[in-house]
Amino acid sequence: VQLQAFGGGLAQAGGSLRLSCAASSRIVSNNGMGWFRQAPGKEREFVAGISWSGAYTEYASSVKGRFTISRDYAGITVALQMNSLAPEDTAVYYCAAARSSGLSTTARGYTYWGQGTQVTVSS
Repeated sequence: VQLQAFGGGLAQAGGSLRLSCAASSRIVSNNGMGWFRQAPGKEREFVAGISWSGAYTEYASSVKGRFTISRDYAGITVALQMNSLAPEDTAVYYCAAARSSGLSTTARGYTYWGQGTQVTVSS
């Protein structure tokens, strides 16, 4: 299974970006999916996760209320709407498919990873 993330780029503080991630196989339609990010010199961190049905979501405290994760009806595309962006949101963002139908907040809960897309927020 391959995951392709796109939609990153440059935004100003307070602006918005929308990331999307498309899976190459419908296998992931039965799996939870999530977004992680990694800033220079920092460890990869959980951003948001969504269960296979989309009924359950989880967010890192740093993005709660600003970011929204969603997935399409077929379950093979997941999006991350990012509003009220701040310079500290600057990172490479990765999408991932979980090992199970639920969502996980840790990287080891995910089996498949996308290549990452750069998000840069200027002040």
